[in-house]
Amino acid sequence: MAKGKERIVVGLDIGTTKICAVVAAVDNGGKCEIIGIGTTPSKGLRKGVVINIDYTVDSIKKAIEEAELMAGTPIQGVYAGIAGGHIKGFNSHGVVAVKNKEVSKKDIERVIDAAQAVAMPLDREVIHILPQEYIVDDQDGIRDPLGMSGVRLEARVHIVTGAVTSAQNIIKCCHRAGLDVLDIVLEPLAAADAVLTEEEKELGVALVDIGGGTTDVAILGNGSIKHTAVLALGGVNLTNDIAYGLRTPATEAEKIKKKHGCALTDLVGDEEEVEVLSVGGHKPRTVSRLSLAEIIEPRAEEFFDLINREILKSGFDDRIASGVVITGGTVIMPGMTELAEQVFNLPVRRGTPMDIGGLVDVVNSPMYATAVGLVKYASTHAGEGGFGTNETGIFDRILLKMKGWLKEFF
Repeated sequence: MAKGKERIVVGLDIGTTKICAVVAAVDNGGKCEIIGIGTTPSKGLRKGVVINIDYTVDSIKKAIEEAELMAGTPIQGVYAGIAGGHIKGFNSHGVVAVKNKEVSKKDIERVIDAAQAVAMPLDREVIHILPQEYIVDDQDGIRDPLGMSGVRLEARVHIVTGAVTSAQNIIKCCHRAGLDVLDIVLEPLAAADAVLTEEEKELGVALVDIGGGTTDVAILGNGSIKHTAVLALGGVNLTNDIAYGLRTPATEAEKIKKKHGCALTDLVGDEEEVEVLSVGGHKPRTVSRLSLAEIIEPRAEEFFDLINREILKSGFDDRIASGVVITGGTVIMPGMTELAEQVFNLPVRRGTPMDIGGLVDVVNSPMYATAVGLVKYASTHAGEGGFGTNETGIFDRILLKMKGWLKEFF
């Protein structure tokens, strides 16, 4: 699993419409060089959640085989992403007394434990505990309190929870595909690591990852996560609208969306035409591209309006001075950035993977943001062990691994 001093890491983005495996060689400095990629349509998921294990396993195998062929190396372990409507995030606060009047690692662990001591339904478990800041004797804004003098330590954290069964099913699918799961990572956090600059994370930014079945929202400021949310809508909704509006099969509607779709009618000329296959064996028809845009624009505007409401509901809408970064396969469509600027009334840019080497031209697309983010996460977190399919305390293992995240992610 290594080439000289390099080690090989693999990110596996298990999405609603596609499964993508990205292989990277990581040098001693943590620099990722993309050496392989495999992508295959996903048939076993709905809104980010596994609904058919056999179909999902088959898709994972195909993506892994393609990535192995391109990279020229066998794949044994992966860093898998987790998303879906079951993901919930909230902020919490913990306080402890400092022993020996100097903050130690034990004190930091105790204050994190105190912050996550909240009532949790039996079917949900903690996935990530992401520190926002520490406070030592009323001195706030501290990133790392280790070694500081004080008698009282507080921590503000963002806690991400998920359905126990959803993580178990992802791990089960990977095991059936012959893979070890080295770690599980929340997908919007991985995407943030791939497409956001350090300046944006510090100044304040909203990341919007519009996938096939779900839309992930993450708000960052002062270098840490402030708010996360998952909305059960995505590119599939646009495809369905096109299928109904043009009376064409969903597979054909997806092709039309990718080839001719535009989210803003102002950007489409009256003379442009699109050929549409009909259902039931009828002859193909021709419609104007403007008519297609008139179907897409209202739904895309509704997407951004719902996302804007989520940002307003979070209470951090006045802290995203950098604006909004949109990523995910759906935002490739022309007009998405311009429409988003109109709805958010903020600067908007399209996010693509940054700070990587190797096959940059291949992964230089918003659709690969999560998969590249997973290998960037893996480059700084060496996977030890894995998750067994027969373990009952599967989230206990995940939680132990996540505690290593405390100060490292951002």
